[in-house]
Amino acid sequence: MTLRVALETLQLTLRDPFRIARSDHDAGHAITTVIAEVRDDRFPGLVGYGEGYPDRFYGETAESIVAVMPTLIAAVSDGWAPDPEGLRAAGDAMRAAIRWNGGAKCALDIGLHDLAGKVTGRPVHELLGLPATMPPTDFTLGLDAPDVVAERARRASAFPALKIKCGGPADLDTLRAVRGVYDGPIRVDANTGWTPEVARQLLPLLVDLGVELIEQPFPARRLDWLRDLQSGSPLPIVADESCVEDEDLDGLVGVVAGVNVKLAKCGGVGPAARMLARARALGFRTFLGCMEETSVVIAASAAVASLADWVDLDGCLLLAEDPFIGLELGADHRWRIGGAPGLGVSRR
Repeated sequence: MTLRVALETLQLTLRDPFRIARSDHDAGHAITTVIAEVRDDRFPGLVGYGEGYPDRFYGETAESIVAVMPTLIAAVSDGWAPDPEGLRAAGDAMRAAIRWNGGAKCALDIGLHDLAGKVTGRPVHELLGLPATMPPTDFTLGLDAPDVVAERARRASAFPALKIKCGGPADLDTLRAVRGVYDGPIRVDANTGWTPEVARQLLPLLVDLGVELIEQPFPARRLDWLRDLQSGSPLPIVADESCVEDEDLDGLVGVVAGVNVKLAKCGGVGPAARMLARARALGFRTFLGCMEETSVVIAASAAVASLADWVDLDGCLLLAEDPFIGLELGADHRWRIGGAPGLGVSRR
Protein backbone atom coordinates (compact mmCIF):
# COMPACT_ATOMS: atom_id res chain seq x y z
CA MET A 1 0.00 0.00 0.00
CA THR A 2 1.25 3.46 -0.87
CA LEU A 3 0.15 6.48 1.14
CA ARG A 4 1.32 9.72 -0.45
CA VAL A 5 1.20 13.16 1.14
CA ALA A 6 1.95 16.40 -0.72
CA LEU A 7 2.55 19.46 1.46
CA GLU A 8 2.12 23.10 0.45
CA THR A 9 3.10 26.03 2.67
CA LEU A 10 0.75 29.00 2.27
CA GLN A 11 1.21 32.62 3.33
CA LEU A 12 -2.25 34.10 3.83
CA THR A 13 -3.14 37.72 4.49
CA LEU A 14 -5.46 38.55 7.39
CA ARG A 15 -8.57 40.66 6.88
CA ASP A 16 -7.67 42.91 9.84
CA PRO A 17 -4.45 43.06 11.86
CA PHE A 18 -4.61 40.35 14.50
CA ARG A 19 -2.22 40.48 17.44
CA ILE A 20 -2.21 38.64 20.75
CA ALA A 21 -0.23 39.21 23.95
CA ARG A 22 2.61 36.93 22.82
CA SER A 23 2.78 38.08 19.18
CA ASP A 24 6.17 38.72 17.64
CA HIS A 25 7.07 42.26 16.62
CA ASP A 26 5.24 43.21 13.40
CA ALA A 27 3.18 40.01 13.53
CA GLY A 28 -0.54 40.05 12.94
CA HIS A 29 -0.86 40.88 9.24
CA ALA A 30 -0.39 37.43 7.68
CA ILE A 31 -0.18 33.80 8.74
CA THR A 32 1.65 30.71 7.59
CA THR A 33 -0.11 27.38 7.35
CA VAL A 34 0.66 24.03 5.74
CA ILE A 35 -1.90 22.24 3.56
CA ALA A 36 -1.65 18.47 3.10
CA GLU A 37 -3.09 16.52 0.18
CA VAL A 38 -3.37 12.87 1.22
CA ARG A 39 -3.76 10.12 -1.36
CA ASP A 40 -3.88 6.34 -1.15
CA ASP A 41 -3.21 4.32 -4.30
CA ARG A 42 -6.05 1.96 -3.39
CA PHE A 43 -8.52 4.83 -3.94
CA PRO A 44 -7.51 6.51 -7.21
CA GLY A 45 -8.90 9.96 -7.89
CA LEU A 46 -9.62 10.76 -4.25
CA VAL A 47 -7.70 13.26 -2.15
CA GLY A 48 -8.07 14.08 1.53
CA TYR A 49 -7.28 17.62 2.62
CA GLY A 50 -5.50 18.29 5.88
CA GLU A 51 -3.89 21.33 7.48
CA GLY A 52 -1.18 21.90 10.04
CA TYR A 53 -0.78 25.31 11.65
CA PRO A 54 2.86 25.78 12.74
CA ASP A 55 2.74 27.65 16.03
CA ARG A 56 6.23 28.46 17.31
CA PHE A 57 4.87 28.68 20.86
CA TYR A 58 4.52 24.90 20.68
CA GLY A 59 7.86 24.46 18.93
CA GLU A 60 6.63 24.08 15.35
CA THR A 61 7.45 25.77 12.06
CA ALA A 62 6.40 25.05 8.51
CA GLU A 63 9.83 23.50 8.04
CA SER A 64 9.42 21.20 11.03
CA ILE A 65 6.06 19.98 9.73
CA VAL A 66 7.69 19.07 6.44
CA ALA A 67 10.63 17.44 8.25
CA VAL A 68 8.60 15.11 10.48
CA MET A 69 5.91 14.16 7.95
CA PRO A 70 7.85 11.18 6.51
CA THR A 71 8.08 9.71 10.01
CA LEU A 72 4.34 10.09 10.50
CA ILE A 73 3.53 8.63 7.09
CA ALA A 74 5.71 5.61 7.79
CA ALA A 75 3.99 5.12 11.15
CA VAL A 76 0.47 4.99 9.71
CA SER A 77 1.04 3.35 6.33
CA ASP A 78 0.70 -0.25 7.50
CA GLY A 79 -2.28 0.22 9.83
CA TRP A 80 -4.41 2.89 8.21
CA ALA A 81 -7.86 1.97 6.94
CA PRO A 82 -10.80 4.20 5.93
CA ASP A 83 -12.99 3.34 8.90
CA PRO A 84 -13.27 4.52 12.52
CA GLU A 85 -11.00 1.79 13.86
CA GLY A 86 -8.36 2.42 11.21
CA LEU A 87 -8.43 6.16 11.83
CA ARG A 88 -8.00 5.68 15.54
CA ALA A 89 -5.14 3.26 14.93
CA ALA A 90 -3.48 5.84 12.69
CA GLY A 91 -3.75 8.46 15.42
CA ASP A 92 -2.28 6.08 18.00
CA ALA A 93 0.56 5.22 15.63
CA MET A 94 1.43 8.88 15.08
CA ARG A 95 1.47 9.52 18.79
CA ALA A 96 3.74 6.53 19.39
CA ALA A 97 6.08 7.54 16.58
CA ILE A 98 6.89 11.08 17.64
CA ARG A 99 6.34 13.39 20.62
CA TRP A 100 4.57 16.74 20.36
CA ASN A 101 4.42 18.13 16.78
CA GLY A 102 0.66 18.56 17.04
CA GLY A 103 0.44 20.64 13.87
CA ALA A 104 2.14 17.99 11.74
CA LYS A 105 -0.04 15.24 13.20
CA CYS A 106 -3.08 17.45 12.67
CA ALA A 107 -2.32 17.85 8.96
CA LEU A 108 -2.12 14.08 8.38
CA ASP A 109 -4.96 13.16 10.75
CA ILE A 110 -7.44 15.55 9.14
CA GLY A 111 -6.34 14.47 5.68
CA LEU A 112 -6.94 10.82 6.55
CA HIS A 113 -10.37 11.61 7.97
CA ASP A 114 -11.34 13.59 4.87
CA LEU A 115 -10.10 10.80 2.62
CA ALA A 116 -11.91 8.15 4.67
CA GLY A 117 -15.12 10.14 4.42
CA LYS A 118 -14.78 10.35 0.65
CA VAL A 119 -14.01 6.63 0.36
CA THR A 120 -17.03 5.65 2.46
CA GLY A 121 -19.37 8.45 1.39
CA ARG A 122 -19.78 9.66 4.98
CA PRO A 123 -19.16 13.06 6.57
CA VAL A 124 -16.41 13.20 9.17
CA HIS A 125 -18.78 13.73 12.08
CA GLU A 126 -20.52 10.44 11.23
CA LEU A 127 -17.19 8.63 11.12
CA LEU A 128 -16.65 9.89 14.67
CA GLY A 129 -20.15 8.88 15.77
CA LEU A 130 -21.12 12.49 16.53
CA PRO A 131 -24.14 14.64 15.57
CA ALA A 132 -23.92 17.67 13.32
CA THR A 133 -25.32 19.97 16.02
CA MET A 134 -23.05 22.53 17.67
CA PRO A 135 -23.03 25.84 19.54
CA PRO A 136 -22.65 29.05 17.53
CA THR A 137 -19.16 30.41 17.07
CA ASP A 138 -17.97 33.61 18.63
CA PHE A 139 -15.79 36.12 16.76
CA THR A 140 -12.32 37.11 17.94
CA LEU A 141 -10.79 40.59 18.00
CA GLY A 142 -7.04 41.05 18.39
CA LEU A 143 -5.08 43.56 20.42
CA ASP A 144 -5.20 47.14 19.18
CA ALA A 145 -6.12 50.63 20.34
CA PRO A 146 -9.43 50.60 22.27
CA ASP A 147 -11.29 52.64 19.67
CA VAL A 148 -10.07 50.38 16.87
CA VAL A 149 -11.17 47.24 18.72
CA ALA A 150 -14.53 48.85 19.48
CA GLU A 151 -15.10 49.62 15.80
CA ARG A 152 -14.32 46.02 14.90
CA ALA A 153 -16.70 44.90 17.65
CA ARG A 154 -19.41 47.09 16.17
CA ARG A 155 -18.87 45.46 12.76
CA ALA A 156 -19.03 41.99 14.36
CA SER A 157 -22.01 42.76 16.59
CA ALA A 158 -24.25 40.17 14.93
CA PHE A 159 -22.17 37.38 16.47
CA PRO A 160 -23.71 35.90 19.65
CA ALA A 161 -20.43 36.38 21.58
CA LEU A 162 -17.14 38.19 21.07
CA LYS A 163 -13.74 36.99 22.20
CA ILE A 164 -11.42 39.89 23.03
CA LYS A 165 -7.66 39.42 23.11
CA CYS A 166 -6.12 41.05 26.18
CA GLY A 167 -2.76 41.10 27.90
CA GLY A 168 -1.79 44.71 27.21
CA PRO A 169 -1.84 47.98 29.16
CA ALA A 170 -5.18 49.10 27.72
CA ASP A 171 -7.21 45.98 28.55
CA LEU A 172 -9.81 47.67 30.72
CA ASP A 173 -10.24 50.61 28.35
CA THR A 174 -10.62 48.18 25.46
CA LEU A 175 -13.27 46.10 27.19
CA ARG A 176 -15.20 49.19 28.23
CA ALA A 177 -15.07 50.47 24.66
CA VAL A 178 -16.34 47.14 23.35
CA ARG A 179 -19.14 47.07 25.91
CA GLY A 180 -20.15 50.50 24.67
CA VAL A 181 -21.03 49.10 21.25
CA TYR A 182 -21.86 45.46 22.01
CA ASP A 183 -24.32 44.06 24.53
CA GLY A 184 -23.69 40.31 24.14
CA PRO A 185 -21.35 37.99 26.07
CA ILE A 186 -17.68 38.94 26.07
CA ARG A 187 -14.98 36.29 26.42
CA VAL A 188 -11.54 37.49 27.53
CA ASP A 189 -8.33 35.79 26.37
CA ALA A 190 -5.10 37.11 27.91
CA ASN A 191 -2.81 34.57 26.18
CA THR A 192 -0.57 34.28 29.28
CA GLY A 193 -0.19 38.08 29.46
CA TRP A 194 -1.34 38.85 33.02
CA THR A 195 0.19 38.64 36.46
CA PRO A 196 -1.81 37.57 39.52
CA GLU A 197 -1.90 41.20 40.66
CA VAL A 198 -3.38 42.38 37.36
CA ALA A 199 -5.91 39.55 37.34
CA ARG A 200 -7.07 40.30 40.89
CA GLN A 201 -7.49 43.98 40.08
CA LEU A 202 -9.40 43.30 36.87
CA LEU A 203 -11.63 40.45 38.07
CA PRO A 204 -14.43 42.45 39.77
CA LEU A 205 -14.42 44.94 36.90
CA LEU A 206 -14.75 42.14 34.37
CA VAL A 207 -17.71 40.76 36.31
CA ASP A 208 -19.34 44.21 36.19
CA LEU A 209 -18.74 44.38 32.43
CA GLY A 210 -20.56 41.10 31.88
CA VAL A 211 -17.53 39.05 30.87
CA GLU A 212 -18.45 35.37 30.43
CA LEU A 213 -15.06 33.69 30.98
CA ILE A 214 -11.32 34.32 31.25
CA GLU A 215 -8.96 32.28 29.11
CA GLN A 216 -5.32 31.57 30.03
CA PRO A 217 -4.43 34.66 32.06
CA PHE A 218 -1.05 33.31 33.23
CA PRO A 219 1.99 31.48 31.82
CA ALA A 220 1.30 27.88 30.91
CA ARG A 221 3.18 26.28 33.82
CA ARG A 222 1.76 28.51 36.56
CA LEU A 223 -0.99 26.12 37.56
CA ASP A 224 -0.68 27.45 41.11
CA TRP A 225 -1.63 30.93 39.93
CA LEU A 226 -4.53 29.53 37.89
CA ARG A 227 -5.80 27.55 40.90
CA ASP A 228 -5.68 30.58 43.18
CA LEU A 229 -7.53 32.77 40.68
CA GLN A 230 -10.22 30.18 39.97
CA SER A 231 -10.80 29.57 43.68
CA GLY A 232 -11.85 33.18 44.14
CA SER A 233 -13.42 33.83 40.75
CA PRO A 234 -17.14 33.80 39.95
CA LEU A 235 -16.11 33.48 36.28
CA PRO A 236 -14.82 30.23 34.79
CA ILE A 237 -11.08 30.24 34.10
CA VAL A 238 -10.24 28.30 30.92
CA ALA A 239 -6.84 26.72 30.30
CA ASP A 240 -5.46 26.98 26.77
CA GLU A 241 -1.66 27.11 26.66
CA SER A 242 -1.69 24.99 29.84
CA CYS A 243 -3.77 22.31 28.10
CA VAL A 244 -2.13 20.93 24.96
CA GLU A 245 -2.89 17.19 24.91
CA ASP A 246 -5.22 14.91 26.82
CA GLU A 247 -2.45 13.97 29.24
CA ASP A 248 -2.62 17.54 30.58
CA LEU A 249 -6.23 17.13 31.72
CA ASP A 250 -5.58 15.25 34.95
CA GLY A 251 -3.24 17.95 36.25
CA LEU A 252 -5.89 20.61 35.65
CA VAL A 253 -8.63 18.95 37.71
CA GLY A 254 -9.39 21.31 40.59
CA VAL A 255 -7.28 24.03 38.97
CA VAL A 256 -9.59 25.55 36.33
CA ALA A 257 -13.23 25.23 35.37
CA GLY A 258 -12.68 24.78 31.64
CA VAL A 259 -10.21 23.72 28.98
CA ASN A 260 -9.68 24.89 25.41
CA VAL A 261 -9.08 22.08 22.92
CA LYS A 262 -7.56 22.88 19.51
CA LEU A 263 -6.82 20.44 16.73
CA ALA A 264 -3.43 22.04 16.04
CA LYS A 265 -2.39 21.42 19.64
CA CYS A 266 -3.62 17.88 20.23
CA GLY A 267 -2.95 16.41 16.79
CA GLY A 268 -6.13 16.43 14.74
CA VAL A 269 -9.84 15.74 14.66
CA GLY A 270 -9.68 12.23 16.12
CA PRO A 271 -7.54 13.22 19.12
CA ALA A 272 -9.71 16.32 19.65
CA ALA A 273 -12.88 14.22 19.84
CA ARG A 274 -11.33 11.94 22.44
CA MET A 275 -9.87 14.84 24.42
CA LEU A 276 -13.18 16.73 24.51
CA ALA A 277 -15.07 13.63 25.63
CA ARG A 278 -12.55 12.91 28.38
CA ALA A 279 -12.55 16.53 29.53
CA ARG A 280 -16.31 16.43 29.92
CA ALA A 281 -16.08 13.15 31.83
CA LEU A 282 -13.62 14.82 34.22
CA GLY A 283 -16.09 17.65 34.87
CA PHE A 284 -14.55 20.41 32.77
CA ARG A 285 -16.52 22.84 30.69
CA THR A 286 -15.23 22.51 27.16
CA PHE A 287 -14.10 25.23 24.78
CA LEU A 288 -13.29 24.29 21.17
CA GLY A 289 -10.87 26.79 19.65
CA CYS A 290 -8.74 27.28 16.58
CA MET A 291 -5.80 29.17 15.16
CA GLU A 292 -6.02 31.51 12.16
CA GLU A 293 -6.63 28.55 9.86
CA THR A 294 -8.49 27.83 6.64
CA SER A 295 -11.83 26.09 6.25
CA VAL A 296 -10.03 22.73 6.32
CA VAL A 297 -9.36 22.92 10.07
CA ILE A 298 -12.59 24.77 10.79
CA ALA A 299 -14.65 22.07 9.03
CA ALA A 300 -12.74 19.35 10.89
CA SER A 301 -13.28 21.19 14.17
CA ALA A 302 -16.99 21.60 13.42
CA ALA A 303 -17.21 17.82 13.15
CA VAL A 304 -16.45 17.55 16.91
CA ALA A 305 -18.14 20.79 18.01
CA SER A 306 -21.12 18.94 19.46
CA LEU A 307 -18.80 18.05 22.38
CA ALA A 308 -18.11 21.71 23.23
CA ASP A 309 -19.90 24.13 25.53
CA TRP A 310 -18.28 27.14 23.87
CA VAL A 311 -17.07 27.40 20.30
CA ASP A 312 -14.43 29.74 18.88
CA LEU A 313 -14.17 28.57 15.27
CA ASP A 314 -13.64 31.79 13.38
CA GLY A 315 -10.13 31.24 11.99
CA CYS A 316 -11.13 31.19 8.33
CA LEU A 317 -13.26 34.32 8.86
CA LEU A 318 -10.12 36.23 9.85
CA LEU A 319 -8.48 35.59 6.47
CA ALA A 320 -8.69 38.10 3.64
CA GLU A 321 -9.38 35.12 1.34
CA ASP A 322 -9.90 31.49 2.27
CA PRO A 323 -8.30 29.18 -0.32
CA PHE A 324 -11.04 26.59 0.31
CA ILE A 325 -14.78 26.69 -0.35
CA GLY A 326 -17.73 24.59 0.76
CA LEU A 327 -18.07 25.41 4.45
CA GLU A 328 -21.00 27.69 5.22
CA LEU A 329 -21.84 29.74 8.30
CA GLY A 330 -25.55 29.87 9.02
CA ALA A 331 -27.51 32.95 9.98
CA ASP A 332 -27.39 31.62 13.56
CA HIS A 333 -23.55 31.61 13.38
CA ARG A 334 -23.39 27.84 13.52
CA TRP A 335 -21.27 26.07 10.92
CA ARG A 336 -23.33 23.98 8.52
CA ILE A 337 -21.98 20.44 8.20
CA GLY A 338 -24.37 18.16 6.40
CA GLY A 339 -24.18 14.98 4.40
CA ALA A 340 -21.27 15.77 2.07
CA PRO A 341 -18.55 13.10 2.36
CA GLY A 342 -15.42 13.95 4.31
CA LEU A 343 -15.00 17.58 5.30
CA GLY A 344 -17.15 18.93 2.47
CA VAL A 345 -14.54 21.47 1.37
CA SER A 346 -12.54 21.84 -1.83
CA ARG A 347 -9.86 24.11 -3.28
CA ARG A 348 -10.94 27.28 -5.02
